[in-house]
Amino acid sequence: MIQTQRYDVATTFGVNARPGLEVQGFADDTHPQIPVRKPYVFRPELLRDVLAYLHDAGGDGMFLTGPTGAGKTSLINQVAARLNWPVQSVTCHGRMEIGALVGQFVLINGSTQFVHGPLSVAARDGHLLILNESDLMDPSELAGLNDILEGQPLVIAENGGEVIKPHPQFRVFATGNSAGSGDGSGLYQGVLRQNLAFMDRFRVIHVGYPDAVIEKQVVLSAVPSMPETIVEKMLHVAEEVRRLFLGSDREAGELTVTMSTRTLVRWASLSLTFKGAPNVFHYALEQALTARAEPEQREAIHRIAADVFGDYWEATP
Repeated sequence: MIQTQRYDVATTFGVNARPGLEVQGFADDTHPQIPVRKPYVFRPELLRDVLAYLHDAGGDGMFLTGPTGAGKTSLINQVAARLNWPVQSVTCHGRMEIGALVGQFVLINGSTQFVHGPLSVAARDGHLLILNESDLMDPSELAGLNDILEGQPLVIAENGGEVIKPHPQFRVFATGNSAGSGDGSGLYQGVLRQNLAFMDRFRVIHVGYPDAVIEKQVVLSAVPSMPETIVEKMLHVAEEVRRLFLGSDREAGELTVTMSTRTLVRWASLSLTFKGAPNVFHYALEQALTARAEPEQREAIHRIAADVFGDYWEATP
C-alpha cells in the first residue's frame, strides 16, 4: 500500500495560502516516475484549480488548453514533483491507437509477454496520466477512455480479460492548443475536433502566458545572473511577438511563430552562454526562435528586438 502524506500548500508551492491549507500527496520520493523538481513560479489561480482536481476528481479528467509554450505540461509536472506523485506522460499523435495506452504483447527474452501501457499503469498504481497534445489524436481512439474517466474498471481483453479497478489517486490530464473544438486559426496543423462525449468528461482550464511580473520571476529564477534591465527588455519583445502571433478576434496574427516562456528562458540562457560574442542578443535570439521563422518574419522580429533594446542590442550582457 502506497503511503500518502499531507503537504502544506503555502510552503510546498511558495504561494500565499490560508494557514493550515493542505493537499494530499505521497510520502515516497524515490519512485522513478516522479518528475524532476525544477525552479518554478506557480500562478495561484491555476494551482488552485489543479489542486482542487487532485483532491477530488469527481469522475472528471482535467483538460488544459492554451497557446504553445504557455506551460501546460510543466504546471502539472511541477505540482506532481512537489507532491511525489508519479506521472505517466504520453505525447499523442494522429496515428496513436488506444492499445498503445492500454498495453501490448512484446517479445522479451524469446517469449511473448503482455506489457502494460501508461494508462494501465497509472490506473492500477494511482499515478497521473498526462496526454500531451491530445487534440492531435483520433477522436474515435480517445473515446476508448470514456468509461475509465468515469471510474469504471479497465478491462484488457488482450490480456485474458484482466480487470484493473482504478486506484483512488488515479487522475487524467490532457493538454491541447485547442479546447477540443479544432483549430480555427490555422496555426496548429493536425489539431482535430474531438468527440463531444469525450470532452464532456473533462474540466477545462485555460493556461495563457504568465503576466509580466510572474514571467520576470521565471526568467530570473532560471537565469539569475542576467541583469534585470535586460530581462525586462526581453519581456517587452516577447509581449510584442505574441501580440502579432495571436492577432485579434477578427484577424489572424501576422506571425506564425511565437515566443513562449520556454523560448524566453532559452534566449536569456543562450545570451549568457555566448557572452562576449558580437551581437550576442541577436545571435541568441536566432538560435532560440527566429532560425525557424520565415525570412521576412525573422527580420520583423529582430527589428522589434532592436527597437526595444536600443543601445543594448549590440552590447554584451
